[in-house]
Amino acid sequence: MLIARLIADADTLETRIDAASAALQEAGLPLAGARMLEFHGDVVQLELPGDDAETLRRVIDSHFAPSDAIIARHEIAVPQVFVSDMDSTMIGQECIDELADFAGLKPQIAAITERAMLGELDFESALRERVGLLEGLRESAIQQCLDERIRPNPGARVLVETLKSRGCRTVLVTGGFHHFADVVAQQIGFERVVGNRLEVAGGRMTGGLVGEICDSSTKESVLREEVAALGDGAHSMAAGDGANDIPMLQASSYGIAYYAKPKARLAANGWIDRGDLTALLKLFDIPETDWVAG
Repeated sequence: MLIARLIADADTLETRIDAASAALQEAGLPLAGARMLEFHGDVVQLELPGDDAETLRRVIDSHFAPSDAIIARHEIAVPQVFVSDMDSTMIGQECIDELADFAGLKPQIAAITERAMLGELDFESALRERVGLLEGLRESAIQQCLDERIRPNPGARVLVETLKSRGCRTVLVTGGFHHFADVVAQQIGFERVVGNRLEVAGGRMTGGLVGEICDSSTKESVLREEVAALGDGAHSMAAGDGANDIPMLQASSYGIAYYAKPKARLAANGWIDRGDLTALLKLFDIPETDWVAG
């Protein structure tokens, strides 16, 4: 059994459901049911026999785009652990690109970041190259960058605090840096932070990193570690936007691609292409009266 929940344009939703139903029927996936959720009248749940999620997502993209959606092979329930990327997911910026602007290197470093997120470059090599270009930049630029540039994405704190109120463990895991992630986690409400550490000496960046690299394999292992601590049957959710998020998106019960690069979106079984992060609370049918502003 496949279950999909989605949010699309409410004014044309009924027409779109009819067209999607016909397309699914033609593809051998007849709808077993379609209904609006109890607490959110703009969220529709589709139920289908079988497990051909690829065809289902193709029909959703054809008939409902842009949409926010989750596809699952089980009843959709609030996750017990949420592991999220930071840059361009929980916040609207890429921290290293904004920091590079203080060194007059933003275009050069941003181009490397974009290629890494698209999966065109090896993540660790691209990270070390970018950090190396920051050698000599004053450490004080980090705080200035945080104050002037770094902002949570709409709905980030409400999402995290509401999930926590439902007993969900929340973890921020990033290929970025603790200098930023520790502050962002406190602002948004995450309980644990995993990331990379910039090396600083004499008040300036050395161009190096301290300790092991937090990369795609780290993100996946953090997710699996958190799920294992909860025991068998725990539902997990991961959110990210780039190629280095793919392993954790695929390892989670609900892998959410947030306005993501093509490879990440294709690897996920859920996506946000339309609304803000509170769309996930709607997709889990958590009443808005229960949302926590923090």
